[in-house]
Amino acid sequence: MALTLRNQLVETALQWQERYGVAPSITTALSEYDAAVTLLGMSEAAFEQSQLTATAVQRGYDFVCDGVRYQIKANRPSGRPGSKVTLCAKARNYDWDRLIWILYNREYCIQEAWEWDVSDYAAAFDPIVRISPAHMRMGNAVAPVVLVPALSSLRPETSI
Repeated sequence: MALTLRNQLVETALQWQERYGVAPSITTALSEYDAAVTLLGMSEAAFEQSQLTATAVQRGYDFVCDGVRYQIKANRPSGRPGSKVTLCAKARNYDWDRLIWILYNREYCIQEAWEWDVSDYAAAFDPIVRISPAHMRMGNAVAPVVLVPALSSLRPETSI
């Protein structure tokens, strides 16, 4: 059911973007779900339970899986010509055990995901002000390939 809910959220955001030019901010919610359920294999029930006690301003980590505190960061290009991700959000604290960075395509399909241990991340990025995708790719690859099918492949063909 949650994957269906995820797809509905993405479909609505893409329709919004098509109509108003900018997609609503859903990347954080999607990336936490995708990291937990799709990448780490957490059950949807366990993820749901972890989110029921979370808050939007919770310090440090986004969820716990198998006793490990995960901080999730993600980026998505706007999809406009020449648009690509050049800046990644830097963790503001180190109150987590592992960080996963996800790069989505325009349709919120995972293109790549990289994992960092807190000590390695702090050593690599503490002195750096501007973190790029190239920096994040120095971590451990979590999963290659596109893991969530593009919604356009699920839509019926339309002719004009």
